[in-house]
Amino acid sequence: MTREHLFEPQKGLPETLPADEQVLWQGSPDWRVLACDTFHVRKVGVYFVVLAFWSVVWRLGDGSSVAAALAAGLWLSLLGTLAIGLLAGLAWLQSRAAVYTITSRRVVLRAGVAVQLAVNLPFAQIRNLSLRKRPRGRGDIALTVAGAEQLGYAVLWPHARPWHYGRRVEPMLRAVPDGEAVAERLADVLAAIDAPAVAEVETESAGAMPLAAAS
Repeated sequence: MTREHLFEPQKGLPETLPADEQVLWQGSPDWRVLACDTFHVRKVGVYFVVLAFWSVVWRLGDGSSVAAALAAGLWLSLLGTLAIGLLAGLAWLQSRAAVYTITSRRVVLRAGVAVQLAVNLPFAQIRNLSLRKRPRGRGDIALTVAGAEQLGYAVLWPHARPWHYGRRVEPMLRAVPDGEAVAERLADVLAAIDAPAVAEVETESAGAMPLAAAS
């Protein structure tokens, strides 16, 4: 199900597809959504803004000069900018390295910045899928699969549904452009071949991501 590789005969795939198998869709995460949702750059930014403001107020109250207080606040702001830059850079690298592929027989997740990893999910192993809508038409598509404990959350991250570990690990196509259309297309393909998966996709704009009922 999981395979490391250094060479791709086809983009996003560890091996050439058989003649009777076709690529139906291929895409990558939107790095900006990945940065905000997975690497929490907004939360880190707010944290450093509050920290810098509190540092200035505390130093002024402690008798420091205005110049010293502002210098301390500026230093924290620079650290925050550096942290945000590093996290955004990691999100960009993860997005650039990741390729999600839906073929006529399987879903393949290619990921890994240093060493590329391919996760092969035949349709027969997919039990459920669900969609969480994101800004600008992006969406997170989570897949419930048989034998999920073999995948490993740490190996899949950040292409795994948050807070689902062990037997509950769910591979996730994160921040997919036009996510609703992609999820519906995958559900239609699964239904057409009588795979033991969903017939339609449930969606949520925010909050917990519910699973669609199996067919």
